[in-house]
Amino acid sequence: MKFKLAYLVFWLSATHFYAQKSEYTTLLIPDSLKQNANAVVRLDQTDILISSQRNMNVKQKRIVTVLNEKGQGAVDAYENYDKRTTVENIQATVFDSFGNEIKKIKRKDFKDQIAVDGGTLFSDGRILYLDYTPILYPYTVVYESEVETSTTAFVPQWFPLTDYLLSVEKSVLNVTYPENLGFRKKEMNFSNFKIVKNVDTSTQLSYTATHILAQKYEDYSPNVSQIFPRVMLGLEYFNLEGVDGNAKTWKEFGKWWSEKILVGTDELPDETRSKMKALVGDEKDPIKKAKIIYKYVQQKSRYVSIQEGIGGWKPMLVKDVDRLGYGDCKALSNYTKSLLNAVDVPSFYTKLYGSRDKQNIESDFVSQQGNHIILTIPNGDNYVFLECTSQDDPFGYQANFTDDRDVLVIKPEGGEIIRTKTYENKDNAQISKGSYFLSETGNFSGKIEIVSEGSQYGQKFRLETTPPTEREKHYKDYWDNFNNLKIDKTAFLNDKEKVMFTEKVEISAEHYGTFSNNKLIFVLDAFNQTSGGVKRIRNRKTPFEISRGYYDNDEVAVTLPAGFSVEAMPAAFELNSKFGEYKTEIIKKDNSNLIYKRAILIKKGVYKNTEYDEYRLFMEQITKNDNAKVILTKNQ
Repeated sequence: MKFKLAYLVFWLSATHFYAQKSEYTTLLIPDSLKQNANAVVRLDQTDILISSQRNMNVKQKRIVTVLNEKGQGAVDAYENYDKRTTVENIQATVFDSFGNEIKKIKRKDFKDQIAVDGGTLFSDGRILYLDYTPILYPYTVVYESEVETSTTAFVPQWFPLTDYLLSVEKSVLNVTYPENLGFRKKEMNFSNFKIVKNVDTSTQLSYTATHILAQKYEDYSPNVSQIFPRVMLGLEYFNLEGVDGNAKTWKEFGKWWSEKILVGTDELPDETRSKMKALVGDEKDPIKKAKIIYKYVQQKSRYVSIQEGIGGWKPMLVKDVDRLGYGDCKALSNYTKSLLNAVDVPSFYTKLYGSRDKQNIESDFVSQQGNHIILTIPNGDNYVFLECTSQDDPFGYQANFTDDRDVLVIKPEGGEIIRTKTYENKDNAQISKGSYFLSETGNFSGKIEIVSEGSQYGQKFRLETTPPTEREKHYKDYWDNFNNLKIDKTAFLNDKEKVMFTEKVEISAEHYGTFSNNKLIFVLDAFNQTSGGVKRIRNRKTPFEISRGYYDNDEVAVTLPAGFSVEAMPAAFELNSKFGEYKTEIIKKDNSNLIYKRAILIKKGVYKNTEYDEYRLFMEQITKNDNAKVILTKNQ
């Protein structure tokens, strides 16, 4: 019995020792790669074979060790497919921390579902994805796939590093292509990473990235596309959902898009054409006519997503949008374009990246780019840009989603890169005028009128239609410097012509001021305090970005309680920096009345990592001054 037990212990120990020698044991991962990481990519190898204009094969092998629950998303084991893209192979194997195999996952075990959310009306795109729930951490997934497609307009980009708190032991890209397809590449953000170009010939390209340490997110960091390494890939001769194309320049690309993708989609029913002419009447000004048409589109149509075959790129027929009253960004922009054409107002279909984070079309890399469509109307030497999916945006309003970025305008004679409207710092204004009264026990009652423009308009104007409970939550979050805040009254005015949103709000709160030992102490700036501060980051690595500047100007009349004298109050304060300007002024009209004035200008820009601490101190001074207190003494 003792011999059997000793043999069993020896066998288990030997098995454990052997497992530790496996290439998938976590013991082989250098400590430097585990530091700050939720997961470690042991190997990510992508092999792309472009055999012709209409055929591309992509093989992937990805080995990821997930260290904890937050690293689950790094497994990244999924493939999209549709009528022109087939998944030839997909499989995965899961190993424990010692490299022992836990589970083999075959194709039939992958989840298979439609590849879009519930807002999509039509789509033939599907997704196969791994849905594995681990028992213990860490564990390792070895994922392999092979995909075949006839669409070569989108050659996969190479992202050696895809996220924060993720480290990479090794990432490899191998691309093979015919010499006659005009293969092109663009390398970005290589300088701070260990990346070697192994091969670069007329038919092959290969890179290897090694030992990329996990990056911590740093507040105010630019978009990862401007920080992390990547390689864009493309072809001069390509195929998009069965449609051949070729383009060396944006002009050629735009001409192809106009003649092959948009062609035949813009036929408008005669009845609708006549209706549009009647709607604009005798109006001659093209922009005024465009406003009338835009309002008609907003009232008539609604947005739905359509991602079916070439319909994922080609807009649905204008006559169908007219009949059904819905469409996606492509369809609604193209529909609006046809309506404008009916009243002799020229406009252009426009491709771009739509998001709160500003992202440009890479103007020096001609290829399929963008995720959104808007409409561009020439206006003298300038342009007006229309967001055709929105039912409530003012005419030409762009802030916070399509503003200040390079876009591709598709004109009949070809494509052209232009920049959308830029909202400068003072364009994003909030002008406030109000008053408040403080009782002898510190209770607060006040009212304020806030007028918002530019990007600040975009943050506010939907308050008008927000349900009361959500609206109340907004104001309690906005004025979190109050305890027991009550929203007594609200009124709104949305001037879409001037693109100005006005809030009139009356509020009250108990014990805003603290009364003790015959003294009443309260923060003078009640309505627009800067709070929270800017996080201290030691040895910051990345530059930092203020993506949108703004300007606030406040004037507030303060009525003090009777029977008190001002013992102390903040002095006027002024601060100037490369990051902005700040100024306050307190005017004592008499013993019971003060006027508080405050103006702050924050400038947008990308700044060096070494300037971050200077910015933090700048904002810290503003926060401190915004929270400066008045001390009142009760008269004897």
